[in-house]
Amino acid sequence: MAETEKKYKCLNPVGTQAAVDTFPLAPRLNSLDGKTIHFSICGEPDITIPLEKRLKGDYPNVNWTVKKGYTPTPLRLSEEERKTTDAVILGVCW
Repeated sequence: MAETEKKYKCLNPVGTQAAVDTFPLAPRLNSLDGKTIHFSICGEPDITIPLEKRLKGDYPNVNWTVKKGYTPTPLRLSEEERKTTDAVILGVCW
């Protein structure tokens, strides 16, 4: 009796990645004085609570705006916020 040849079917664990649009980083600000910086916090607000207080204390001449969400997805800026914001700090904590 001859052994039959076994065939195995498997999936590639690497998978395929969808193409994404990339954008260059914005130029660095010369000074933070008088600028509007948006602080976006996602997830559990553990370290971001003292970080927010520290940043506001260390940079009193900055106009801070803050959005907090308890999901892993960052909260999007509105069109008006995008026009008036000079920089964004995004923090995701779990």
